[in-house]
Amino acid sequence: MPPDDFGERTEAPTQRRRDESRRQGQVARSVDLSSAVILLGALGALHLLGPRMYGQMAGLMARLLGPGDPSAFEPSRMDELIRQCLWGVAMVLAPLMLTVMVMAMVANVMQVGFMVTGEPLVPKFSKISPLAGLKRLMSMRSLIRLAMSLGKVIVIGAVAYLSIVARLGEILRSADLGPASMVAAGGHLVFMVVIRIAVVLLVLAILDYLYQRWQHEQDLRMTRQEVKEDLKHMEGDPQIRARRQRIARQLAMQRMSTEVPGSTVVVTNPTHLSVALLYEEGMNAPKVVAKGADHLAIRIRQIAAAGGVPIVERRPLAQALYKQCRVGDEIPVGLYQAVAEVLAYVYELSRIKRIGRRIPAGVAE
Repeated sequence: MPPDDFGERTEAPTQRRRDESRRQGQVARSVDLSSAVILLGALGALHLLGPRMYGQMAGLMARLLGPGDPSAFEPSRMDELIRQCLWGVAMVLAPLMLTVMVMAMVANVMQVGFMVTGEPLVPKFSKISPLAGLKRLMSMRSLIRLAMSLGKVIVIGAVAYLSIVARLGEILRSADLGPASMVAAGGHLVFMVVIRIAVVLLVLAILDYLYQRWQHEQDLRMTRQEVKEDLKHMEGDPQIRARRQRIARQLAMQRMSTEVPGSTVVVTNPTHLSVALLYEEGMNAPKVVAKGADHLAIRIRQIAAAGGVPIVERRPLAQALYKQCRVGDEIPVGLYQAVAEVLAYVYELSRIKRIGRRIPAGVAE
């Protein structure tokens, strides 16, 4: 037997489902991507601000530990000394910390936009239940995460190993130039290795984010029954929906009562369709001001007759206008010739009426 479609999550999520998931804090987010962006931002800040920070820190240490007032180290003044030390270190590290905070915000906004919700902080039994925790631990998703973490460790280890091996000879040669040169070469190597690891982490994090988005989309998928319930909820109560439709019909009738009397001609099917056209001097093309089928078509003809608007029967033209044009649209170029013939007939009819003559037989179809 075929599977029950109503029990399988085969349908794309509705907007209501997405909004509800977002309110609960369930969004596609990669922690690795945030970490990689923060790490790259911190490395960039160190590269640009490192010399300045080093100079500031050296000046602070010289001021605190260099020759000065011996009484500064008395127990009664140690509080002030500690405050000066902490404040100086904070000022040195402030640009780096600010960069890290900004990059953390950027990484979060890039992934989920601006979102503030306390729902994830609400205690839930499923989070502390041993059985639920065991199920999560043994799930396929946990195994995939474990495999991805192992792969990440292997890739990062390989990058670090290859980078160190490639520069090891340079470090050994720098030993002949003295400890200072060796320390400088070692520091440069460490910095380059960390940058390469950060770039690799960023690439892996982007892949992880794409996977998280795919997984989140799968988690949001719905059964057909859930889609029906959501659509019913979004559309509202049937009585309210019927009331909206009734109001829409009333507004349409009011609009017709206003537009049709001022139209130039009404083209009919003759009974099932009616389209009111307006054309005045200076307009680019005739415009559809009202249209309707069945009872609306009858109502348009009644309003036109009461207002003295000419009613012309043209079956193919009425069908084409009804299908191709919306209310307020100009007629398409392909209908210019047919509408021009109708307008010419209407203008001739108006001219004859003005001079009090009869319409010659055969003019109207």
